[in-house]
Amino acid sequence: MTTGNADPPALYVVRNEVDPDCEFHCDALAAGFPDAEAVDFVAGDRVPLDEADGVVLTGSTAAVYEADSRPWIAEQEAFVRELVDREVPTLGVCFGHQVVNSALGGTVEKVGTTAGLVEATLADDPLFDGVGPIVASLHGDAVTDPGAGMEVIASAPHARVFGTRHRSAPLWTFQFHPELDASHRDLLVEKYDWESGGHSFEDVTAGRVFENFRALVRARTA
Repeated sequence: MTTGNADPPALYVVRNEVDPDCEFHCDALAAGFPDAEAVDFVAGDRVPLDEADGVVLTGSTAAVYEADSRPWIAEQEAFVRELVDREVPTLGVCFGHQVVNSALGGTVEKVGTTAGLVEATLADDPLFDGVGPIVASLHGDAVTDPGAGMEVIASAPHARVFGTRHRSAPLWTFQFHPELDASHRDLLVEKYDWESGGHSFEDVTAGRVFENFRALVRARTA
Protein backbone atom coordinates (compact mmCIF):
# COMPACT_ATOMS: atom_id res chain seq x y z
CA MET A 1 0.00 0.00 0.00
CA THR A 2 1.09 3.58 -0.64
CA THR A 3 1.23 5.00 2.86
CA GLY A 4 3.13 7.95 4.21
CA ASN A 5 4.21 9.36 0.84
CA ALA A 6 3.01 11.66 -1.91
CA ASP A 7 2.18 8.92 -4.40
CA PRO A 8 -1.48 8.72 -5.40
CA PRO A 9 -3.40 5.91 -3.71
CA ALA A 10 -3.54 2.61 -5.59
CA LEU A 11 -7.19 2.35 -6.61
CA TYR A 12 -8.84 -0.58 -8.39
CA VAL A 13 -12.17 -0.58 -10.21
CA VAL A 14 -13.62 -4.09 -10.23
CA ARG A 15 -15.78 -4.52 -13.34
CA ASN A 16 -18.67 -6.96 -12.85
CA GLU A 17 -20.68 -6.71 -16.07
CA VAL A 18 -21.49 -10.01 -17.82
CA ASP A 19 -23.26 -8.58 -20.89
CA PRO A 20 -20.96 -6.89 -23.44
CA ASP A 21 -23.90 -4.76 -24.60
CA CYS A 22 -24.22 -3.24 -21.12
CA GLU A 23 -20.61 -2.28 -20.45
CA PHE A 24 -21.48 1.42 -20.67
CA HIS A 25 -22.05 1.79 -16.92
CA CYS A 26 -18.72 0.15 -16.08
CA ASP A 27 -17.01 2.43 -18.59
CA ALA A 28 -18.68 5.48 -17.04
CA LEU A 29 -17.76 4.43 -13.50
CA ALA A 30 -14.15 3.77 -14.50
CA ALA A 31 -14.06 7.24 -16.08
CA GLY A 32 -14.87 8.64 -12.63
CA PHE A 33 -11.61 7.08 -11.39
CA PRO A 34 -9.19 7.74 -14.27
CA ASP A 35 -6.19 7.02 -12.06
CA ALA A 36 -7.49 3.56 -11.08
CA GLU A 37 -6.60 0.19 -12.57
CA ALA A 38 -9.51 -1.76 -14.04
CA VAL A 39 -9.94 -5.40 -13.01
CA ASP A 40 -12.33 -7.62 -14.98
CA PHE A 41 -13.53 -9.90 -12.19
CA VAL A 42 -15.89 -11.87 -14.45
CA ALA A 43 -13.00 -12.72 -16.79
CA GLY A 44 -10.91 -14.00 -13.88
CA ASP A 45 -8.77 -10.96 -13.07
CA ARG A 46 -8.22 -10.27 -9.37
CA VAL A 47 -7.10 -7.31 -7.26
CA PRO A 48 -3.61 -7.59 -5.70
CA LEU A 49 -4.77 -7.04 -2.15
CA ASP A 50 -1.33 -6.27 -0.77
CA GLU A 51 -1.11 -3.31 -3.18
CA ALA A 52 -4.67 -1.96 -2.94
CA ASP A 53 -5.40 1.30 -1.13
CA GLY A 54 -9.01 1.41 -2.31
CA VAL A 55 -11.47 -0.73 -4.29
CA VAL A 56 -14.61 0.18 -6.23
CA LEU A 57 -17.13 -2.55 -7.16
CA THR A 58 -19.27 -1.77 -10.21
CA GLY A 59 -22.79 -2.70 -11.14
CA SER A 60 -23.80 -5.71 -13.23
CA THR A 61 -26.77 -7.22 -15.02
CA ALA A 62 -25.95 -10.41 -13.12
CA ALA A 63 -27.82 -11.15 -9.89
CA VAL A 64 -26.14 -11.93 -6.59
CA TYR A 65 -28.43 -14.95 -6.13
CA GLU A 66 -27.10 -16.50 -9.37
CA ALA A 67 -23.92 -17.66 -7.61
CA ASP A 68 -24.62 -21.33 -8.41
CA SER A 69 -24.33 -20.64 -12.13
CA ARG A 70 -21.79 -17.82 -11.81
CA PRO A 71 -18.99 -19.03 -9.49
CA TRP A 72 -17.22 -15.67 -9.63
CA ILE A 73 -19.99 -14.18 -7.47
CA ALA A 74 -19.10 -16.38 -4.50
CA GLU A 75 -15.44 -15.51 -5.11
CA GLN A 76 -16.31 -11.82 -5.00
CA GLU A 77 -18.21 -12.27 -1.75
CA ALA A 78 -15.10 -13.89 -0.23
CA PHE A 79 -13.08 -10.99 -1.63
CA VAL A 80 -15.43 -8.52 0.08
CA ARG A 81 -14.94 -10.24 3.43
CA GLU A 82 -11.18 -10.04 2.94
CA LEU A 83 -11.44 -6.32 2.20
CA VAL A 84 -13.39 -5.85 5.43
CA ASP A 85 -10.84 -7.86 7.43
CA ARG A 86 -7.97 -5.85 5.96
CA GLU A 87 -9.90 -2.57 6.32
CA VAL A 88 -9.27 -1.61 2.70
CA PRO A 89 -11.53 1.34 1.76
CA THR A 90 -14.25 -0.05 -0.49
CA LEU A 91 -17.13 1.46 -2.46
CA GLY A 92 -19.94 -0.74 -3.81
CA VAL A 93 -22.23 0.59 -6.56
CA CYS A 94 -25.54 -1.12 -7.48
CA PHE A 95 -24.51 -4.79 -7.86
CA GLY A 96 -21.50 -3.83 -5.74
CA HIS A 97 -23.92 -2.65 -3.04
CA GLN A 98 -25.78 -5.94 -3.28
CA VAL A 99 -22.77 -8.26 -3.31
CA VAL A 100 -21.23 -6.51 -0.29
CA ASN A 101 -24.36 -6.91 1.80
CA SER A 102 -24.88 -10.48 0.62
CA ALA A 103 -21.28 -11.33 1.48
CA LEU A 104 -21.92 -10.15 5.04
CA GLY A 105 -25.10 -12.17 5.48
CA GLY A 106 -27.68 -9.73 4.11
CA THR A 107 -30.56 -10.48 1.75
CA VAL A 108 -30.91 -9.49 -1.90
CA GLU A 109 -34.20 -10.04 -3.71
CA LYS A 110 -35.68 -9.46 -7.15
CA VAL A 111 -38.09 -6.53 -6.78
CA GLY A 112 -38.82 -5.34 -10.32
CA THR A 113 -37.08 -2.73 -12.40
CA THR A 114 -36.76 0.89 -11.38
CA ALA A 115 -35.24 3.01 -14.15
CA GLY A 116 -35.26 6.75 -13.62
CA LEU A 117 -34.35 9.69 -11.46
CA VAL A 118 -35.54 9.32 -7.88
CA GLU A 119 -35.35 11.37 -4.71
CA ALA A 120 -33.33 9.69 -1.99
CA THR A 121 -32.80 10.45 1.68
CA LEU A 122 -29.07 10.56 2.37
CA ALA A 123 -27.47 10.42 5.80
CA ASP A 124 -24.92 12.96 7.02
CA ASP A 125 -21.85 11.05 5.85
CA PRO A 126 -18.59 12.31 4.30
CA LEU A 127 -19.26 10.14 1.25
CA PHE A 128 -22.34 12.25 0.49
CA ASP A 129 -20.76 15.71 0.97
CA GLY A 130 -22.16 17.95 -1.74
CA VAL A 131 -24.50 15.24 -3.06
CA GLY A 132 -28.10 16.27 -3.60
CA PRO A 133 -31.10 13.96 -3.14
CA ILE A 134 -31.86 13.41 -6.85
CA VAL A 135 -30.00 10.33 -8.10
CA ALA A 136 -30.12 7.89 -11.02
CA SER A 137 -31.64 4.54 -10.17
CA LEU A 138 -31.40 1.51 -12.49
CA HIS A 139 -31.91 -1.90 -10.92
CA GLY A 140 -34.24 -4.88 -10.66
CA ASP A 141 -32.83 -6.37 -7.46
CA ALA A 142 -32.52 -4.76 -4.05
CA VAL A 143 -30.98 -5.31 -0.65
CA THR A 144 -33.91 -6.02 1.65
CA ASP A 145 -31.87 -6.78 4.78
CA PRO A 146 -28.38 -5.30 5.23
CA GLY A 147 -25.40 -7.47 6.07
CA ALA A 148 -23.83 -7.84 9.51
CA GLY A 149 -22.16 -4.65 10.66
CA MET A 150 -23.87 -2.57 7.95
CA GLU A 151 -26.08 0.39 8.80
CA VAL A 152 -28.48 2.10 6.40
CA ILE A 153 -27.26 5.52 5.22
CA ALA A 154 -29.61 6.05 2.26
CA SER A 155 -33.21 5.20 1.49
CA ALA A 156 -35.65 5.86 -1.34
CA PRO A 157 -39.41 5.43 -1.75
CA HIS A 158 -38.88 2.19 -3.67
CA ALA A 159 -35.88 0.88 -1.70
CA ARG A 160 -35.52 1.04 2.09
CA VAL A 161 -31.88 -0.09 2.00
CA PHE A 162 -30.62 2.29 -0.70
CA GLY A 163 -27.19 2.76 0.83
CA THR A 164 -25.15 1.20 3.64
CA ARG A 165 -21.98 1.81 5.61
CA HIS A 166 -19.99 -0.60 7.76
CA ARG A 167 -19.90 0.32 11.42
CA SER A 168 -16.13 -0.17 11.78
CA ALA A 169 -14.53 -0.91 8.39
CA PRO A 170 -14.11 1.80 5.70
CA LEU A 171 -16.86 0.33 3.54
CA TRP A 172 -19.69 2.22 1.80
CA THR A 173 -22.31 1.03 -0.67
CA PHE A 174 -25.34 2.41 -2.48
CA GLN A 175 -27.90 1.25 -5.01
CA PHE A 176 -27.92 4.35 -7.23
CA HIS A 177 -25.63 5.10 -10.20
CA PRO A 178 -23.54 8.28 -9.76
CA GLU A 179 -21.76 7.52 -13.04
CA LEU A 180 -24.90 8.05 -15.15
CA ASP A 181 -25.51 11.56 -16.50
CA ALA A 182 -27.35 13.40 -19.27
CA SER A 183 -25.05 11.89 -21.91
CA HIS A 184 -26.63 8.50 -21.19
CA ARG A 185 -30.27 9.63 -21.37
CA ASP A 186 -31.04 8.46 -24.92
CA LEU A 187 -29.50 5.04 -24.28
CA LEU A 188 -31.39 4.67 -21.02
CA VAL A 189 -34.70 5.58 -22.65
CA GLU A 190 -34.08 3.12 -25.48
CA LYS A 191 -32.94 0.17 -23.35
CA TYR A 192 -34.79 0.63 -20.07
CA ASP A 193 -37.85 2.88 -20.63
CA TRP A 194 -36.15 5.51 -18.51
CA GLU A 195 -38.40 8.01 -16.71
CA SER A 196 -37.32 11.37 -15.34
CA GLY A 197 -39.89 11.31 -12.53
CA GLY A 198 -40.29 15.06 -12.87
CA HIS A 199 -36.57 15.57 -12.26
CA SER A 200 -33.65 16.51 -14.50
CA PHE A 201 -30.05 15.37 -14.75
CA GLU A 202 -29.25 19.02 -14.05
CA ASP A 203 -30.43 18.28 -10.50
CA VAL A 204 -28.01 15.35 -10.11
CA THR A 205 -24.74 15.93 -8.23
CA ALA A 206 -24.10 12.32 -7.26
CA GLY A 207 -20.83 12.29 -9.18
CA ARG A 208 -19.35 14.06 -6.15
CA VAL A 209 -19.11 10.67 -4.42
CA PHE A 210 -16.10 9.84 -6.62
CA GLU A 211 -13.97 12.66 -5.23
CA ASN A 212 -15.39 12.10 -1.75
CA PHE A 213 -14.32 8.46 -1.84
CA ARG A 214 -10.87 9.39 -3.14
CA ALA A 215 -10.55 11.83 -0.23
CA LEU A 216 -11.53 9.11 2.24
CA VAL A 217 -8.90 6.80 0.74
CA ARG A 218 -6.24 9.53 0.84
CA ALA A 219 -7.03 10.24 4.49
CA ARG A 220 -6.25 6.62 5.35
CA THR A 221 -3.05 6.42 3.29
CA ALA A 222 -1.57 9.77 4.35
